[in-house]
Order: sequence, then structure tokens, then C-alpha cells
Amino acid sequence: MTATVLHTSCCIVGGGPAGMMLGYLLARAGVPVVVLEKHADFLRDFRGDTVHPSTLNVLDELGLLDAFLQRPHHKLAKVDIQFGDQTYYAADFTRLPGRSRFIAFMPQWEFLNFLAQRAAALPAFRLMMSTAGQGLIIERDRVVGVKARGADGDLEIRADLVVAADGRTSDMRTASGLQVKDLGAPIDVLWFRIGRDPADFDQTLGRIDPGRFMVTIDRGDYWQCAYVIRKGQADAIKARSLEGFKRDVVAGAPRLADHIDDLTSWDDVKLLSVTVDRLEQWSRPGLLCIGDSAHAMSPVGGVGINMAIQDAVAAANILAAKFKTGGLDQALDGVRRRRLFPTRVTQAFQVFVHRQVLEPVLAASSLKAPLFVRALNRSAFLRGLPARFIGLGVRPEHVKSPIA
Repeated sequence: MTATVLHTSCCIVGGGPAGMMLGYLLARAGVPVVVLEKHADFLRDFRGDTVHPSTLNVLDELGLLDAFLQRPHHKLAKVDIQFGDQTYYAADFTRLPGRSRFIAFMPQWEFLNFLAQRAAALPAFRLMMSTAGQGLIIERDRVVGVKARGADGDLEIRADLVVAADGRTSDMRTASGLQVKDLGAPIDVLWFRIGRDPADFDQTLGRIDPGRFMVTIDRGDYWQCAYVIRKGQADAIKARSLEGFKRDVVAGAPRLADHIDDLTSWDDVKLLSVTVDRLEQWSRPGLLCIGDSAHAMSPVGGVGINMAIQDAVAAANILAAKFKTGGLDQALDGVRRRRLFPTRVTQAFQVFVHRQVLEPVLAASSLKAPLFVRALNRSAFLRGLPARFIGLGVRPEHVKSPIA
């Protein structure tokens, strides 16, 4: 059978934060864009929840923030973390400049549905759900489109630019031949949910004990839980009894005790394999990688979704006019040059936390809070520094006005 052929200016593979935001921004600028999302909906548990001030500021610049905050979420203005039974104050977002002085915890499917609904009102935007990018169309050493499979069969989407935004295991990146630099990650995460009592307003984000680190994220009627483990230890943990694991979870997060029996089998516990890597080169003629496709982030700091949004804003700012004026291929590397420094700094911070905090904690039989954590606890000024680094990031991007 002959594949259906579509034509557009930009085909974005992947309907995550990077892909949806870039699609929205390009369509807002009048650039015809098609976004391919392989799933039928956005409902996945592994997706990040932490919408940081950098992203909230972008939404504000687009005039979308008030409507966005009508979606189910809760705000976190200060971050506390426990080392054993001692609580330390680690970051204070109320000290940030601007309107958005908090992290918004919102399930990512809410965020993506919001962007999809807003983008649908733009004539240049088209979202194709249940449509998976399967390969690149390359002619004369230039990417000229995407081979895809949709609900109605095979497709070819011909485009002036293909953007790979299909995540850390990007099929488009693999097909491109671009080389990945693996920075290593010594941890993985076991991911599960436990029921939450409405009266529980404890805002402590995580607890560190010798050999264990637990993070709990408030999702309204349940806690989304992350149990940090050493890389490759998931099978050994699952070889133990589920009851033993549940006791460890409650020891790390006593608030979960009343609902711990929500875990009925190991099927309720999913493995999130942590990767920290980045491309040395983000583009080739006709193709650009952004978000996790260009640089996979650790969960440390919850920055992944926000780095992806920043990539999308930078790409739109640099490339939108080029679809009309020409010189698109020549401009692609400008996105990497703009975003490489923030990527390197953020990943260096994550690797530092892996090596200086998480690895020692997971190997420890006793525990003492690191000196820098104790310093943060004593100084309101110092607590503003991690808030700025995590909340706004390095070199935050700002939305340009649409092309006339």
C-alpha cells in the first residue's frame, strides 16, 4: 500500500513538553507545524510534575498563566528536606524576582492537555495522536521528512524541518546518527503511588536516611512516590518480599503508613532508569534535537520539563523567522550554542549531587547532613541561591513577539 503523504513546514516528533511548546510557539508565529504523538493520550506516570518559575514565566509572557493555574495543581514556595529526623530548609522561592515565586506541582498530562487545547485554536497547528514517528526520510544527506505509522496506516510527513522531541530513547536521534555522550548516573528510581488523606498538608519533599532516599509528590488524592536506589539494584530489591519493601517505604515516609497497602504487588512499582547524557551535535541539515532527545536529565532538581521548555523557546526565537526568510539549516546550530551552556552547568550540578550526596547516602550506615545543606538551613540569603538555580535556571529564555 502507498503511504499517505502530508506536507508541512515543521514536523515535530514527540508530544511532550518540548514538542508541544515548540509546536505552539511556531504555530503562533504562523509557521505550519505538525506534532506527532505516538500515544492516544498524555496519561503517563513517569512524566515530570514540577513546573518551575522559568516555565511559569514563559506562560505568563504568552498570556496563559492565569488559565494554566486554573488546572489542578498545588504550590510549593519553600523546600524542606529531612536527614533522618532533622528537617532542613533547603530552598526559598519566595525570594525570586517576578510574579511566579513557587513551583507548581501539576501532573504532566494536565500541562500537555492545556497546551494542546490552546494550540488547537491556532490555524497553523496540527496534533496527530496515535501516530508514531518510525524513521527519517533522507535525501542527498538532508532530512526532508518523517516516516510514521498512524491509526489509518503508513504516513510520510514531508517538512522543511524535522524536530526530534521524542525523549531520552529518541528513535529520531538514533536514525540521525548523532553521537551521544553518556555522563553516567549511579541511581535509578522506583516509582509508585500511595493514597493521601485530604488533611495531610506536610510539605516536606523528601527524606534521606542511611541507605535510603524517599521523595513524595502531592497529587491531591494520592502521593506520587520516588524511592531512590543504586543503579541496577531493582531486581535485587524485588527479589525480597513486597512486605519488606513496604516497611522500608514507611520508614522513609511515615506519612504513607495508613495507605501503604495500596501496594498489592510488584506490578504497582515501576522502574525509572536514570540517565544523564547529551548530544555533542544537536542537528544535521533538516533535523534538530531538543529536550530529552538532546540532553537527558536526572530527576535531581526536577528540572527536566523546564529545560525542555527552555529549549523550545530558544528554538522558536532563533528559527521561526527562518521558515519565511530562508537560511533555516544554517541557523540550527544556533539552538545548541544557545542552550549548551545551561545544559552543561545543570548536568554538572546533577552529577555533583549524585556523587557527593546520593551515592554516599545510599552506601552509608550512619548519616550526617552535608555542610552545604547545614549552611542553607542557617541562612535565608543562601536558600535563595538554589531556588534561583533550580527555579529559573541558567540563562532563562523569554518569548519573542510573533513574526509580523
